[in-house]
Amino acid sequence: MSVKAIRRILAAVKDPHGHELAALGKAAQLARQLQAELVLYHAITEPLYVERDSSSRLPIDLIEKSRTEATRAMLEHVAARLRSLDTRVAISVNWDYPTYEAVIRAARRLEADLVMVDCARASHPARWFLHFTDWELLRHSPVPVLLMKTTEPYRAAPVLAAVDAGHSYGKPEQLDRDILEYGAGLAAALSGPLHAVYAYNPIPALAARELVVPEAVAEAEREAYAQACTLVEPLFETAGVAAENRHVREGFTIDVIDEVAQGVGAQVVVIGAIARSGIKGIVIGNTAERMLDRLSCDLLIVKPADFRGQVPATPRGMHVARPGVRSAPTGLY
Repeated sequence: MSVKAIRRILAAVKDPHGHELAALGKAAQLARQLQAELVLYHAITEPLYVERDSSSRLPIDLIEKSRTEATRAMLEHVAARLRSLDTRVAISVNWDYPTYEAVIRAARRLEADLVMVDCARASHPARWFLHFTDWELLRHSPVPVLLMKTTEPYRAAPVLAAVDAGHSYGKPEQLDRDILEYGAGLAAALSGPLHAVYAYNPIPALAARELVVPEAVAEAEREAYAQACTLVEPLFETAGVAAENRHVREGFTIDVIDEVAQGVGAQVVVIGAIARSGIKGIVIGNTAERMLDRLSCDLLIVKPADFRGQVPATPRGMHVARPGVRSAPTGLY
């Protein structure tokens, strides 16, 4: 999916009372720059508790309708303010749960090309810990997800595209090209420079250092750097990355990306992610997931084109719970 093809952005609204105006203003800014429609989406996930012996659906139906209309009215108030800034804004509200599944289903249903989520949690007791909903959204969404880690508007935003030319963990070659294409499109839309980074394996040079032979160390470093450049220079050239904005560095991926992002003042980092399964994937995650605490700027997560995820297509609707019956998790923020 090309950034040029982004025609609809879904902004997941956690609080329909309007407390996310700064983050939504940032989403609206990107929508305007991309000439895309912005859809404000909120999933009503809270369980509705009813008595065990309740046989009438009428009160539940009325509650469902009333709550939906009230939520739409709150989002409409926010949308009106964004429309005053020449942004095309639509609204979508439905009952569905858990939240991360609801957002993915809405993105599919509305044919969104990008999902934007505000994940700034400066007051969280453990800053590094992603909320369950954000974590699962990143893991399961086939649609690219842009995590807004700050509410500051984009200003001539430098964009950093992080590629993995060594294709670790079986990442497909096309994913690097997609990352660079998204990076180039965002940089153009936000009137900022495109930077690209590749962190190559430091092991050969580290092994040479164990020999404590300066000449061997220097030769190993030169050889590793030359090989890395051979891998990524064609990619950078095709993507139109200026020579001075190409960063090929020895080191571990997380350290290098963080260092370069800070050095160039990146406001968005674009990184690829592949599917992981099992306990290892949940606990350790991939590079994208482990980068989240390290980066202070926004992060765009791109999946391979053939990624489908495992979220059921049919919305769950209203979550009706009865006292004494264990309730399923809603994935609330």
